[in-house]
Order: sequence, then C-alpha cells, then structure tokens
Amino acid sequence: MKLDFIDLGKLSISKTNMRYSRQAPDVSDILPTVRARGILVPLIVRPNCGPDAFEIVAGARRFTAAKIVAAEAGASGMERGQLPCAILEDGDDAAALEASLIENVARRDPDEVTQWETYTRLVKEGRSIDEIAMTFGLPERGVKRILALGNLCPRIRDLYRKEAIDTATVRHLTMASKAQQRAWLALLDGDTWCPTGHQLKAWLFGGGAIKAEHALFDVESSGLALITDLFGEERYFAESDAFWTHQDAAILDRKTRYLDAGWSDVVILPRGDHFAAWDHRKAAKHKGGRVYVEVRRSGEVCFHEGFVTAKEAQRLERGETVDGPVKTPRPEVPGTLQTYIDLHRHAAVRAALTAHAGTALRLMTAHAIAGSPLWRVAPEPQTCRSDTVRESVEVSKGEAAFDAKRRAVLALLGVSPEEPTLVGGTGERGLVGVFLRLLDLPDVALMEVIAVVMGETLAAGSAAVEAVGVEIGIDMARYWQADDAFFETLRDKTVLGRLVAEIAGEGVAAANAAEPGKVLKAIIRDHLQGTNGRAEVSGWVPRWMRFPPAAYTARGGVGSVEKAALVAAARTDTDMPPEDGGAALMPCAEDRGGDPVRLAA
Repeated sequence: MKLDFIDLGKLSISKTNMRYSRQAPDVSDILPTVRARGILVPLIVRPNCGPDAFEIVAGARRFTAAKIVAAEAGASGMERGQLPCAILEDGDDAAALEASLIENVARRDPDEVTQWETYTRLVKEGRSIDEIAMTFGLPERGVKRILALGNLCPRIRDLYRKEAIDTATVRHLTMASKAQQRAWLALLDGDTWCPTGHQLKAWLFGGGAIKAEHALFDVESSGLALITDLFGEERYFAESDAFWTHQDAAILDRKTRYLDAGWSDVVILPRGDHFAAWDHRKAAKHKGGRVYVEVRRSGEVCFHEGFVTAKEAQRLERGETVDGPVKTPRPEVPGTLQTYIDLHRHAAVRAALTAHAGTALRLMTAHAIAGSPLWRVAPEPQTCRSDTVRESVEVSKGEAAFDAKRRAVLALLGVSPEEPTLVGGTGERGLVGVFLRLLDLPDVALMEVIAVVMGETLAAGSAAVEAVGVEIGIDMARYWQADDAFFETLRDKTVLGRLVAEIAGEGVAAANAAEPGKVLKAIIRDHLQGTNGRAEVSGWVPRWMRFPPAAYTARGGVGSVEKAALVAAARTDTDMPPEDGGAALMPCAEDRGGDPVRLAA
C-alpha cells in the first residue's frame, strides 16, 4: 500500500464498497468540516480499468463531500481537486471488502443487514467464518449471528434495517419456516394483532416452547428434535410430549439419588404447582428435612433441599421429631402391573390392526401430521441462500397450486387455513384428535390429506422427487417458465451455447459462439418471448428440469440427473423376478386394473 494524491476525476466508487449505492450517501454531517478543512484522512483505493483510474474501496462519503465542495468552488470537471489516497494492490476483492467494512465500522456503525451483505460477499470470495471474525475482532458466534439473517425473507431484513422491528422479533423469526414468515408478514400488513418479541415465540410454538437448557437429561443423546434460532442463542424442543417423557424419567432418577443419599423423602409437586416457601422452614437432612421438586410448565425444574412444613418446624423446636415421608395414596395398579397391562393391550391392538388397513392408514397419517414420541416428521424447509431464487419459488405456479391444496386440506381437518403447514402438530392429544377427525373422512378426502402430507415432507433434491415425477409424468412446462432468477444463475458459456442451439438452432448457435454470455441470454429470451423478430418458442423447459432429466455436457455434476440414474437403477432391480423360493410382492389392485383396494375404516 502506498500514499498519493489523486485527482477527483480519476476516482469512482467501487461496487465492493460497503456504502456503494446508486444514490449518493448522506454527507450532511461531514460536509461543513470538508468545506472548512478539506479531506484529512486518506481514502482507500485500488487501480481500476483505464489509465490512471482508481476505484474507492473505503471513503465514499468523503469522496462525495469533496465533489460537492469542488462543484461549489466551480472546479471544471473537478479535475483540479486532489484527494489523499492509500492505494491497495489490484485484484483482491476480499481484501477490498474487508477494508471497506473495517473503515465503516470504525467511523459509522453500519446496520446488521449491511454487515450481513458484506459478510456474505466475503464468504463468496472464499473467506471462512473464523477468518472474518479474526479480521474484525469479533467472536465467531457474532459473525454467525449476522450471517443468520440470510434465513429471513428479504422484506423482513429490510424492515430490520429500517428499525421497523426489533432484535428480539428478528431472532425469533429466524426460527420460523418460510411459510410462517409469510404468515407473519400477512398479519403485519393486516388490521389484526401481529405478535412481536417474546409474544412471537409463543405464536410460533403455540405457547408450548420448552428451552433445551431446562432438560435434566442429555439432550444430544436423547435423539429429540430441536428447533434452533439461527442466531445460535436459543434452542427449543420440537415435541413437548417427548420432552416430558424424558424429563419425568430424569426427575424420578434424581429422586432415587436423593433417597439413596439419606434424605427422608422427595416430594414431587404436580406440574405447574408452586412451592410455597412461606409455608415451609429449613431443616437439615438428619432432622427429617425433605426435598421438594417444583416442576414448572416451562420445563424448568427446581429442587428445594432441606425443608419441612411450618407445623413440623414447631415440633422440631420443641425437640420432637417430624413424621416420616409424606404419605401419598397408593395407586390401584403398581408400576409393573401397569406395564403388563399396557404391553398386552398394545399387542392385541396391533395384531387386530393388521386386518383394518383403512384404520391403520388413517392412524399413520395422523402420526405424520401430529407426530409422537416415536414419530419425527418435519416439513421440507425449502431453504436457499439466494434471495432471488427463494422469491422465484415463492411466486411460482407450483408453489401457488400446492398452497391452495394445503389450505383446502387444513379447512377439511377443521384447522385454520392460515396455518403455515399441515405437518408439525405436537402432543398426544393432537395425535388422537387428528386420528378421530380422519376416521370421519371418506377415502377420497383421506387421499387428498395424504397427498399434501407427502408434498410437505418430500425432500427437495432427493431421488424420491425424480421417482414420483417420472411415475406421474409431470410436464414442467405447466409449472415453470424461464424468469430473471433462472437467467441470473445461468453463467456457463458452453451450456448457454447448447441452450441457444436447442432453442434457436445449431446455425444460430455457431454464428454467435464467440459472443459473450449476455448476448446468448438475450437470444434465448427473444425466442421465449417472440421479440426482436425471433420466432417464439413456447413450452420450453431445460433438460435438467424435465422428467426424466438430462445433461447438456459430459462434465456431470447435475444433481437431478444423478438422482434420476439412481431411480433407473432401482427400477431395474425391482423389475427382476424373485429368486426361487422367494415371495414376490403382490401389486396393488388399483395399479393393475383390478378391483380398487378398500381403505374404509
């Protein structure tokens, strides 16, 4: 880096500059100082295209103020004004981004969304999170917290940038699915109440959010599903019933350890009951003190060691002893007998269920919707780092058609159509309630419910998508057409050439082989829109998106094509006859033209 004075006319603001914008930055706070004293602190610049041209990496506001002052002084073309500059090496975009952010953080704190934009660009330039953290003197958690804003819808980020919503609201929204974020924005735009801050957490979890930190058991080894805010600050259990199964077992284990340690008794209060400290007195273990266990509905458990009741404390003061353990009514059925009853009833139900396919199918569907301690089904999050791609999918025909079906099924089950997902309910009561509702539905309606459940839980980019698409015979032209997001992400010139050949013909492709990608994209657009004298091509879908998909080159690396190959191989294995002595699976009667399978409960 070297210092030099450079003419105003040879300077321009770099796109790597954190303050880069088509609109001039606000310089009202520094303009009086620049008028009076000029530019004292050097701008950070680097060589740009053209002779003696430089682009400003940091110092856009000082540069803007200097231009204003030069214009006021009547400097023709502003060539006569010179600014002190520190010149960086050319070609290092990551170093330029770091310089811009460091300079701006030191001078005028940028908002977190602006930091996210810069950190994201640094990641794309190859900087790791720990390198970014070291450069700016931040903890890695702080960098991750900023990068987490990428999970939010662009509009929510913009609201946060404008301070229209607070940090607590944004933190909870990072735990929300894309559909939940859209539902929240709809509430924000409407005339109804819109949850914010901690109220938003209750809205997202239905009031039953339980923090992972309250668990008395090993959360990681439990296998329970967790929902984590992308700021990395809070984790919650996805299924409250599953949490309480483990938590209650841990409480009983803690009780056993207290009794083994010599405490006279351990009293577990009913869940939600408060320990009345004012009605108890401290008492040592050897004087009959008990342990009272307060179990809060939030999941937190408090152990109050060494207490007796106020009346018992008076007896201790008189030198008497307290009574033994607090007597609780003996249950009619002891634990071992209850287990015996449960297991035999379970064996009978599942044996009989094999003869009632319709009931079993409805129960399975209820498990997929509501979940249980043994079922963990989650909707496909449809996550994407690119805002452009995310917005393209959100407004697509396929997404709109599926959302309409989902809303209809929600209404069919007696649930508000405004719920963001069908799958994701929790609790034994919810499971049974959904099951009883499904029992009332005819088979045709049940199949509609199942189709939406599978649609929500079908993993994007999986081989299952390829298998279903080929089986149904999906025509992607009904659901997709080339948009700006498609062209923005399309950059390989060889592939662009093959697309031109497919749409416009080999002759056009050969004639434009030396043209830049921008020209090739324009040719494709013209044919798809029928503009600029080119013949319109309707219903075009690139090979990657068809069912089955195909590639344009021999290079490979097309995920849909690779998954389709797996499906084709699996189909070949399935079509092979069973070995001698083996039993072949009988095909469904519906699939083979026979009598339809009866599903009624």
